[in-house]
Amino acid sequence: MQRAGLAIAQLAMALAPHARVFWIACGPGNNGGDGFACASHLSRWGKTVVASTLSSLQTYSAPAQSAYFAALEAGVNISAQAPEQFDFCIDALFGIGTLRPFESIHVDWIERMNSGRAPVLAIDLPSGLQGDTGVVTQPHVRADHTLSLLTLKPGQFTNGGRDACGEIWFHGLDCASSQRADATLIGDAVAVQRPHNSHKGSFGDVAIIGGAKGMTGAALLAASAALHGGAGRVYVQLEEGPDAGFVLPPECMLREFEQLPLAALTVVAGCGAGPGIHARLGAILQQSARLVLDADALNQIAQTPHLETLVALRPKGQTVITPHPLEAARLLGCDVARIQADRVSAARQLSEKFRCVALLKGSGTVVCAPDGVICINPTGNAKLASAGTGDVLAGLIGARMAAGLDALDAASSAAHLHGLIAQRWPAGQSLTAGALAAALMP
Repeated sequence: MQRAGLAIAQLAMALAPHARVFWIACGPGNNGGDGFACASHLSRWGKTVVASTLSSLQTYSAPAQSAYFAALEAGVNISAQAPEQFDFCIDALFGIGTLRPFESIHVDWIERMNSGRAPVLAIDLPSGLQGDTGVVTQPHVRADHTLSLLTLKPGQFTNGGRDACGEIWFHGLDCASSQRADATLIGDAVAVQRPHNSHKGSFGDVAIIGGAKGMTGAALLAASAALHGGAGRVYVQLEEGPDAGFVLPPECMLREFEQLPLAALTVVAGCGAGPGIHARLGAILQQSARLVLDADALNQIAQTPHLETLVALRPKGQTVITPHPLEAARLLGCDVARIQADRVSAARQLSEKFRCVALLKGSGTVVCAPDGVICINPTGNAKLASAGTGDVLAGLIGARMAAGLDALDAASSAAHLHGLIAQRWPAGQSLTAGALAAALMP
């Protein structure tokens, strides 16, 4: 607790070196004890510190009680009220403890944190955020910064966690962790090596199967992403022929379904396909060398037990499914609320059911392999909340698989790059799916 208090105080000073009045809202558990330990350091460093708590001393653990008395000795004002004015706020209410109904005064404090101008630093987790799932209560603290102690938590990076946590910092408190990680964060994208002595056949062929009438743009976006993502050749098969004004990139080739050698291709199936793809899915599932299933392909599979079985029978490491939460709910026979209540668990269930890599799209995309490996993507922002960006992701995964990456690496690296482009997009400029595809690199 003393190490935690020092780490919190040091970060607070780094974030707001000129702040004079620090308000620390302390809850009834060890998160509150961390707050008291932090308060002692800030007070000794010449800051005015108000630590607010409603809890009686007897409710605290022995280390938290020691931190409480040390704070008093350091000159901290411990009060049942929040100060009228403060320059910096530290949320030490509930952290990783079990979420419980907030008392009315806690609701008031949370609303003060969220509505004020002072920056808010949350200890471990913003109060009201569930660390395993990213589910948030109403109300919950919307922090500017979160200092995660000892370990990072899955809920900080998915569902409501991204918005609740703000900028995430980490301190291991100089402790060696004996815990097995439930999930890992996806790091920098895996580079696809492109030797000088190579040709277009060296990086694989991708076939995009989809694009029903009125939705051929989805197939076009997936094809453009595969092309810009580094595929050697890209074929496009449209379910009902091109829409008026449809212009295929000149590097791509239109083909009829019967002309596609599925056993030699990486197939991206379902982008804008409509229900017409149902008749082709049996052959696609049984013959494709490598396969990315998206959108309407997933919807048809969810309605047809025989097709579900064919997905599960495909060779290990050669298939990726890319549902958004509604498609995931259809595949698992539940509702969207259940998917979003535990996105990591939902991705695991999808991967186990279909014996493939499952990429569950959303804030903090979750990628899960059948052997239980779970990855969470830390890149991306709301600029991706635009029509067609999912088609771009599917096409990019196809290009990565065609170049030789296995399903998990292809899906993870594609999600990371997809999000990274959005993060780097100029502020104030909207990001269209077409521009996203054009910005991809192999």
